[in-house]
Amino acid sequence: MTDPMIPPRDQDDLLAAEYVLGVLALPERLATQTRLRNDAVFAARVTAWEQRLSGLNDDCAEAPAPNLLPQIEARLFPTPVRRSRLGSLWAWGTSAAAAVAVVAYLALTPATPSLIATLAADTAPLRFEAVLTNGRLILTRTAGAPADATFAHELWLIVGDTPPISLGLIDEVRETISLPGVAPGAVLAVSQEQPGGSPDGRPNGPILVTGVLNAA
Repeated sequence: MTDPMIPPRDQDDLLAAEYVLGVLALPERLATQTRLRNDAVFAARVTAWEQRLSGLNDDCAEAPAPNLLPQIEARLFPTPVRRSRLGSLWAWGTSAAAAVAVVAYLALTPATPSLIATLAADTAPLRFEAVLTNGRLILTRTAGAPADATFAHELWLIVGDTPPISLGLIDEVRETISLPGVAPGAVLAVSQEQPGGSPDGRPNGPILVTGVLNAA
């Protein structure tokens, strides 16, 4: 938001607050994310607003995590089936259309109330807590070790029967990710990938933990 009646410094502070609250339109949010990488002073303003508003998450209660690992693995790694060339082209087109549908879903769905999820599995020591408020996902590792130089942890979003969408690598104890327009029932999953992440935009390594985003 730009207002000629507001001094530039106050405009930056207002923009930082709107970015943290997740109320910016998509073009403004993308432009702001680019500025964050190049403007250390502005990045400090955003960090200050994140700390100032972090108390909004204190009332989010924990919810038990269902063990969705078998279902997720079955969907992500089905038994290969031989297909004709025509069938392969049809499958590729279907996947591409599904990916476009998910992008449109994320861009057009209005903001929803706060969602939370616990990403865990009975057989893995790794555990994450996820809180989604106003299009901002805060993911915190609460148990287990981080990835090392031999592998990476990659976060995925799964909406319905559409292919998984990568939300990036998880390098820190706490990650903040812009994620607007997600409804309750969407699944978050963390896979173990090669260093640098999946090379083809889909999970290749084992799914370590999963969790369903539900209303807080």
